[in-house]
Amino acid sequence: MEFTADGLVSRAAHELGSRADELTADVERCLRRELPGLWDDPDVGRTASQSIAEHIRAVLFGLEHAVDPGSIARPPADEERARKLARRGVPLSTMLRGFRLAQGVALDRLLAEIPRLTGDPELVGAAARELIAMATAYVDRTSEQGVAAFQEERDRRLRRRTAMVNEAGARIGTTLDIARTTQELADFATESFADLATVDLLDRVLRGQNGTRDGRLLLRRTAQAPASGTGPDPAVAPQQLHTPPDGSPTALALSAGRATRHGGAAAVGEPPGACLVVPLRARGTTLGVAEFTRHGGPARYDDEDLLIAQEIAARAAVAVDNARRYTHARSTALTLQRSLLPRETPEQSAVDVAYRYRPAGSEAGVGGDWYDVIPLSGARVALVVGDVVGHGVRAAATMGRLRTAVRTLADIDLPPEELLTHLDDVVLRLSAEASAGPDAEADGDIGATCLYAVYDPVARCCTLARAGHVPPAVVVGDGKADLLDLPPGPPLGLGGLPFETAEIDLPEGSLIALYTDGLIQARSHDVDAGLAALRHALARPAPSLEAVCDTVLETLLPERPDDDVALLVARTRALGADRVASWDVAADPAAVARVRTDVSRQLTAWGLEEFDFGAALVVSELVTNAVRYGRPPISLRLILPRPPGERGGAATRTLLCEVSDASSTSPHLRRARIFDEGGRGLLLVARFAEHWGTRHARRGKTVWAELKESADLPALAFG
Repeated sequence: MEFTADGLVSRAAHELGSRADELTADVERCLRRELPGLWDDPDVGRTASQSIAEHIRAVLFGLEHAVDPGSIARPPADEERARKLARRGVPLSTMLRGFRLAQGVALDRLLAEIPRLTGDPELVGAAARELIAMATAYVDRTSEQGVAAFQEERDRRLRRRTAMVNEAGARIGTTLDIARTTQELADFATESFADLATVDLLDRVLRGQNGTRDGRLLLRRTAQAPASGTGPDPAVAPQQLHTPPDGSPTALALSAGRATRHGGAAAVGEPPGACLVVPLRARGTTLGVAEFTRHGGPARYDDEDLLIAQEIAARAAVAVDNARRYTHARSTALTLQRSLLPRETPEQSAVDVAYRYRPAGSEAGVGGDWYDVIPLSGARVALVVGDVVGHGVRAAATMGRLRTAVRTLADIDLPPEELLTHLDDVVLRLSAEASAGPDAEADGDIGATCLYAVYDPVARCCTLARAGHVPPAVVVGDGKADLLDLPPGPPLGLGGLPFETAEIDLPEGSLIALYTDGLIQARSHDVDAGLAALRHALARPAPSLEAVCDTVLETLLPERPDDDVALLVARTRALGADRVASWDVAADPAAVARVRTDVSRQLTAWGLEEFDFGAALVVSELVTNAVRYGRPPISLRLILPRPPGERGGAATRTLLCEVSDASSTSPHLRRARIFDEGGRGLLLVARFAEHWGTRHARRGKTVWAELKESADLPALAFG
């Protein structure tokens, strides 16, 4: 039989078509040998086998019937198979090499078939050239179309990955709460690409320490989100501590910091099903590990899934690290803040007090709000509330320095307006120091507000001054709460501007509330609405001052306040005539003896005979100094802070002695020499009194001494 080249190719294809299954098997063996990775995933392997068989039949049919290579019908599912390979992460080069390897095996078998049909070498050569041209044209066309479908799917997946990562960035880390951030990661993963997601953080990290320096991998399950009705429940419960087995994917991810994927039957220690194990790392620190598991459907993860999981986990790790750093900084600032605030109020007889401090619940965190109760001479008390601008450790530290400054200035009995003037100077110096430091630009200027009030239970009046602070509220006998109209005064740190005082009468049992602006300012209402709510809350009947504080905070503050809040509530007491005795003293040394007699008689009336010796000595020395060095008028006052017969919390009774005169010269303690005739009086006062000092008024001064029942007689030495 005479053949043409076309006829010879057609005949060879016909002969080989009867053995198409053998040719398909040869091609598959070749691909398994050269591209074994295709069969690592059974689903990809089945796709490759089906594609080989259909392409072999299509090519043999086209060659047998002399169909132009451009017109040979491709398998209907060819483009979908190319997209499937792209979805499964098969490299494009692997797909193209598979085409060429299959072409080579098929050509070898066809070229081997042609010489069996004719002995004409020229015809064999012509048929071989035509066969190679037709096979090459078919492979080029099908590979080009496959590449187009493959790239289209890759582009679609790239867009999906970008959109998913962007969505994860928007949904993960919406707060600075560690538990909520990890739960957002788990929830997002189960909605997007996993049936089960778990997040475990190193316990050391949660406790504010870095890394795994001691080699222990103690994890705490902080979040998990199983999709309903799929797969087994996690073996570890939320918040449970656990340690991954040595050599497990979790342990390797934590120690090596590399993400891995696993599928099929799990080895010992491996998570079941198809799983991605991704470490959570941020700023060079391993924080924990996230595991994403599939139980059904497309159960196997590919490299693309691993890449997506890594990108999402990287963003989540930064959010977790931000939350961890914020939590640590907030805890540090809060600890510092609470350590600088008074843990309990000192014993005093002027007012009953209750107080609260509430840090901000937002990202602002701890601020510089503070309160204080400072006992003063003459049974008076100072009530202080202040607010440092800013938040964090720096604001808390500045608050501590200002609170110390206020207590120091209060100890020298400065009037409220003078105290604020000196405190303003302190803030200016602190601001200058901060501006000169290396972090001056980041720190900025220091500013603060303050309200300073002094209540006198003998006069039953309160003297107040404020520096840019919100006014206090007062509730008197009629039960109505009002805001005090005080001169505003500039905030601390401006300098050069005066402060003014206001004096109001407060009957016994009056309620005064000092607070910071965080109590009345909120996003949900303006300041006027906050002040109205405060007045309403203070006017409600309450069984105790503690209940008043609770009512005010519950009424005005949300669960997470925008700013920190300090609240100080005081109910006034009064010292009546039965606990205060006063005498006018003549500017005559002979008056000292009469004063001692009057004091002894008053102490007997109060039942304080045990104070007789010490009080007589102290009064004698103070009155003698006033007569000798002061100017008339001279007066003496005894104050009994607690009622006769009542003992204080420390089981001691206290007596206050005050001598006033019109001179502004302060006495000074000094050590007298052996032959000095004077200089020992104040030394005696200092040794017998628990405390003593001088306070100045607009006209004259008062020298005071505080005697306690428990004070032992001192051993005096004048040598």
